[in-house]
Amino acid sequence: MNATPASSSSPSVQQKYLTFTLSAESYGIPVLKVREIIQLLEITPVPQSPSYMRGIINLRGKVLPVVDLHRKFGLHPSEFTEQTCIVIVQIEGSAPGTLKQMGILVDNIEEVLGIQASQVEEPPDFGHAISSENLLGVAKVQDSIKILLDIDKVLAG
Repeated sequence: MNATPASSSSPSVQQKYLTFTLSAESYGIPVLKVREIIQLLEITPVPQSPSYMRGIINLRGKVLPVVDLHRKFGLHPSEFTEQTCIVIVQIEGSAPGTLKQMGILVDNIEEVLGIQASQVEEPPDFGHAISSENLLGVAKVQDSIKILLDIDKVLAG
């Protein structure tokens, strides 16, 4: 696994993460990857797309794909609630040096957290059945654990 941005710095360096829930588990992505958070819009399905690709949205005249992280991670889908929202993220495009925007469907936004590098550990070894390549690490924040995602790798495939 590559060194995490948090672990490549001194233990006192703090990085900010947007934290959110999926099926009662807490996840985080670097706040610098987040462009905006919007309420759930009508998502138009795209025929013959992967099962985790929920569809596309029209965001102020720009068509963006929306990924259902429940399906992407093999979690049981949650019912949409008033807290369900779409996080618009900017990730690396397929061509070097290019960026693209996508939406990710999440159950609930928790908060923006400053997490010290000393709070982040390498993900545990899950064996060959589960890959940890999509994870930046696991953060211990007070009495909870936040799974920090490498959103570029999560959405690359």
